Amino acid sequence: MRISTLLEPEPVAEMAERILRQAYRRLGYDLQVERMPAERSLVSANAGETDGELYRRAGIEQTYPHLHRVPVALASYEIVAFARDQRLPVQGWDSLRPYRLGFVKGIKVLEEMTAGMQVEPVAKLQQAFAKLERGRCDIVLANRITGLALLRGQPKSGIAVVGAPLTAFPVFHYLHDRHLALLAAVTGSLQEMERDHSLARIQEAVRAEFEH
Repeated sequence: MRISTLLEPEPVAEMAERILRQAYRRLGYDLQVERMPAERSLVSANAGETDGELYRRAGIEQTYPHLHRVPVALASYEIVAFARDQRLPVQGWDSLRPYRLGFVKGIKVLEEMTAGMQVEPVAKLQQAFAKLERGRCDIVLANRITGLALLRGQPKSGIAVVGAPLTAFPVFHYLHDRHLALLAAVTGSLQEMERDHSLARIQEAVRAEFEH
């Protein structure tokens, strides 16, 4: 199975990949993950150029109708604001309007919730943080664990989480139309991993690797 995902390696992708690699192995399949820009990943999966999308939030199938959600959550995605100025009053999406916002292009929830705002989309989160350090944007929006993991290697950047989380949601694996017959089997394999706690063990192992 050739599955596409975002270009930049990060904790949620690592979590999803490990979980799905085991789920597919239980069904006799190997998993090959192809990294590409976030928007192209979705377009490629929807067009059938790959067999599916590694992980996205629920509802993406409304825009990409050839993708079908496997209804077992792989991880939780918590969007927060990162800034160098810890005094910024970040309290909900509307509070972001006065600022220049950096985020990874193709992450749909960020594109939707910041529509009409001053945005600086980039291909990789590292590029967004570099813009923030150079003063070319005021806030970077990203998944909490992903941002914190990246910033571990930049202890002098002065960048930290500001305000409360903007939103949190589960993420799911998606399959292209031609693999619709596999959806029930993949669902069952993931449910079995929930029951035997191997799914939770993978989540905890990845969190431990990136948070410590």
